[in-house]
Amino acid sequence: MKRLSTSFPVGDTPLDEYPRPQMVRAQWQNLNGLWQYAVTESPEQPAVWQGGIRVPFAPESALSGVEKPVLPGQTLWYFRTFSINGYDAAKRTLLHFGAVDYACTVFVNGREAGGHTGGYCPFTLDITSFVRAAENELTVAVTDDTDKGDAPRGKQVLHPKGIWYTAVTGIWQTVWLEQVDSAHFTSVHFIPSLDSVEVFVQTSESGSVCMEVLEEDSCITAHTFTAGGSQTVSFEAPRLWTPEQPFLYRVRLSLLRAGRETDRVESYFGLRTFAVQPDENGTPYFLLNGRPYFQKGLLDQGYWPDGLYTAPSDEALRRDIEQAKALGFNMLRKHIKVEPARWYYHCDTMGMLVWQDMPSGAAYPGDLLAVALPNIGVQVSDKKHKRFKRENTAARLQFTKELKEMVEALTDAVCICTWVPFNKGWGQFDAAAATALLWTLDPTRPVDHASGWHDQGAGDYKSIHKYIFKVRPPHPDGRAFALTEYGGYSQVLDGHVWDKENSFGYRMYPDKAALTAAYRKLHEEQILPLLKKGLCVSIYTQLTDVELEVNGLFTYDRAVCKLDEAVVKEINQKLVL
Repeated sequence: MKRLSTSFPVGDTPLDEYPRPQMVRAQWQNLNGLWQYAVTESPEQPAVWQGGIRVPFAPESALSGVEKPVLPGQTLWYFRTFSINGYDAAKRTLLHFGAVDYACTVFVNGREAGGHTGGYCPFTLDITSFVRAAENELTVAVTDDTDKGDAPRGKQVLHPKGIWYTAVTGIWQTVWLEQVDSAHFTSVHFIPSLDSVEVFVQTSESGSVCMEVLEEDSCITAHTFTAGGSQTVSFEAPRLWTPEQPFLYRVRLSLLRAGRETDRVESYFGLRTFAVQPDENGTPYFLLNGRPYFQKGLLDQGYWPDGLYTAPSDEALRRDIEQAKALGFNMLRKHIKVEPARWYYHCDTMGMLVWQDMPSGAAYPGDLLAVALPNIGVQVSDKKHKRFKRENTAARLQFTKELKEMVEALTDAVCICTWVPFNKGWGQFDAAAATALLWTLDPTRPVDHASGWHDQGAGDYKSIHKYIFKVRPPHPDGRAFALTEYGGYSQVLDGHVWDKENSFGYRMYPDKAALTAAYRKLHEEQILPLLKKGLCVSIYTQLTDVELEVNGLFTYDRAVCKLDEAVVKEINQKLVL
């Protein structure tokens, strides 16, 4: 069967842009490209490689050149050689992985250098003691149980159908190297307000930090402070970040020891605040920079027909955001997936709010009764772990560990305005406790604690999903009214569909005119009237078709907008507070 693909070109070294825009160094080395691979039935390293694989595309994807699944119990092996550009034995060598799904062990020159468990967050290994000036060997072993285990996996399944998609195994984000001084920056973190920002800097060794803050290309303030500490920068005439005017301040940081610069990085921040608070009438609203702001969003699964979890290019990442913004949307809900750092950077620079889901885990959707009851307004306590297939204590602890990792990795994304730990009850447990944890980790952002399903009365939003039944306002309870999934109107478009015979949608329409008319009617009769009832968030399903699911505004190959764009823009212009 001929599969869809996008029109974005993929070079010899895919995704060759600097992968961490939030902390940029001038010198780095990209290890993407052609590696060798093998899939074994045992954890023993293979004697023979089975072919080439294009990293960072998962072996299940067309762009990898493999297009084969990796099953539970199997081990996926990667191998390549590399020489370090301008190798300096006096420096530390850092090996970075954007993400590897799910558990991996890394070997350098035949010796185990470290590993990581969790398929969505970056990790770094110091491989200084393992590398040499001559050619080096890099081997990575990966295992992934997908939906046969309890690990966070989002919508990945071994047998795709309906709203469940092709699994992804192994390296799916950029692999790269840096050589740094033994005294170097390890993290830079910003906590903004409307007229100041607090800057936190961590380093591998003590020293002094010299910081310049730039507005456009001009330095407007400079500070020196002790590494490992913080510095507050105040602004007399602050320029705030909004989707309409996404202004970002640039930052230059130098680390000094005994008067010598040992490291230099560049970063950025935006001055903005997010909150949920009641207005003068007691109606709670989402506030951007202290003012009520309507979030008109799209569900965004982050899947690609040729790359699956991995976009074919950086331009492809940008294009999705640009297309949503051109239609008048100001928010994307990144649905039970975490993106590479550059995706958030593009949202920061272009002005797109983001709701960030934690990828779901466990054997969801749980028992059928738990799935069905919210449709008739009955909620189930998520302390009943068995009902949600969450009896495994170790799996619950691992989920929480990965939730913390996600927040740490993404906390400086200017665009992220809401955390979503659970969706539709899938693998849900102790959502109120997860909310308390998120508020502790990050008190600057609201939380949608159990999006759309088994409401535990926690979080900042009364979150509702409606696809079949009419949308009705909830009873007031002090939380903001958020319609966090709705619509899902579908059309099969010949020549742009993954599998016509098995396509899935909640409501099917024969052509563009019928689909557009239904979209208009839904918004004019149900959604727009709810603005007077306190609605402050709407998230339509969804940005693009994904595999069998054909409810996107755009086709899966990103080639066609299936609705009349003028109508979508017109409705979005009315979705304001």
